[in-house]
Amino acid sequence: MKISEVARILNAEVLCCADAADSTEVHSACGSDMMSDVLAYVKDQGLLLSGLCNPQVVRTAEMMDIVCIAFVRGKRPDRTVIDLAAEKGIILLSTDYRMYLACGMLYKAGLDAGKAI
Repeated sequence: MKISEVARILNAEVLCCADAADSTEVHSACGSDMMSDVLAYVKDQGLLLSGLCNPQVVRTAEMMDIVCIAFVRGKRPDRTVIDLAAEKGIILLSTDYRMYLACGMLYKAGLDAGKAI
C-alpha cells in the first residue's frame, strides 16, 4: 500500500516528505507509544502509528527501517522532529483518529500486521 493511500484512509495530513508519499510502499504496520517495545518486538513493519511526538520516535523508526510514522489523536510534532524526519527521509503523517481505530482501518484496508521478532 502506498503512503498516499494510508494518508487517504486515515484522512491524515502529510507533515514531511510529501513528495515520497506516492512512491513509497508499506506492506505492514504496528502501533505503539513505547519505543522500547518497537525496538524489541517489531520486524519488517514499514509504518509506525504512535502518539509519542519526540525525536526518539524518528530515531527508533530509522533504526528499524520504518519509512513512515503516523501520529494519532491529532498529535503534531514540533519543528525539530519534523526536520529530523526530513533529514532521515521518513514520511510523517498526522491523523485525528485514535490508535485503535487507525490500526483497524488500515488492517481492514489490507495492510498486514507483519512479523514480530
